[in-house]
Amino acid sequence: MNKPIITALATIGIAQFLKMPIRKITGGKWDWRLFFETGGMPSSHSAGVSSLATYIAKKRGVKTIDFALASIFGLLVMYDAQGVRRQAGELSIKVNDLEEEVERLRGQKDYHYHDRKSRKLRERLGHQPVEVLVGSLFGIISGIISHKFFE
Repeated sequence: MNKPIITALATIGIAQFLKMPIRKITGGKWDWRLFFETGGMPSSHSAGVSSLATYIAKKRGVKTIDFALASIFGLLVMYDAQGVRRQAGELSIKVNDLEEEVERLRGQKDYHYHDRKSRKLRERLGHQPVEVLVGSLFGIISGIISHKFFE
């Protein structure tokens, strides 16, 4: 049984689950689809890689190659989550609005067809920096608790 992998996967699952009550508190409604989507608070990507690096640090120490690999991998994942993927999500919002904007510029009446369109690009791809930060803090706490539990 690979305890660091179990720790990371469990942390990702818990972080994904936490998105639903957080959305309920902040947005007023339950959205069960959030469990299967990327983006949102907290970042499950950041939580997973942070828990993995923390578990390895506690188990093997911070001077090991294992911790170095997990840390660099984690930093790249977190950078991507709040940088590249967030920008892709913002671009998706613009592309989804583009067709409607073209019709508006032509002077055509808006029948809200685009609001009901089923083939929109996914807009929630990345994270705001605070979502990455909260995810990484959650991951660190999860890694510490998991290490104490397994050891």
